[in-house]
Amino acid sequence: MRYFELFDIPVDYNVDLKKINQHYLELQRVVHPDRFAGKGEREKLLAVQKTAEINDALAILKHPVKRAEYMLSERGVDIRAEQQTLQDPMFLMQQMELREALEELPDSNDVEAAIEQFEQQIKTLDVQFSQQLAMQLSSDNEQDLEQAADNIRKLKFVYKLRDELARIEDSLFD
Repeated sequence: MRYFELFDIPVDYNVDLKKINQHYLELQRVVHPDRFAGKGEREKLLAVQKTAEINDALAILKHPVKRAEYMLSERGVDIRAEQQTLQDPMFLMQQMELREALEELPDSNDVEAAIEQFEQQIKTLDVQFSQQLAMQLSSDNEQDLEQAADNIRKLKFVYKLRDELARIEDSLFD
């Protein structure tokens, strides 16, 4: 099953989440297991399986990193379960600095301002890598796809930082 086709949207990194949600509801109306309550076991099982597939597709298309990994895998480059590390020393240095800044946040004189500044840095990186990914994933050039894989790896770091920041915020403000 091709997820973009299933949701009747163009194959593009930048997706219309509203359209995805609308198609999701339509698909669920058609295949929801409750509609097959009076049917045979085979039909019930197929409905449950189809619903699970639609839910998986929705989760992947809605999440930028998962969507990018999926798009790359559809092009023959599957990095979803890889253990490869980044070889970009500048990015790795930047990540070390960001992690240090994250650890120092609770001890800041103005914690809220420090958090806001950190969030802005993360947002800037997210936008930068997402813009690059959109171009690279639409390319037929093999080198662009390799760079897309690296940008996905970088975006994963950004999302981990975002999650860690959320945990710190929760611990500070709860």
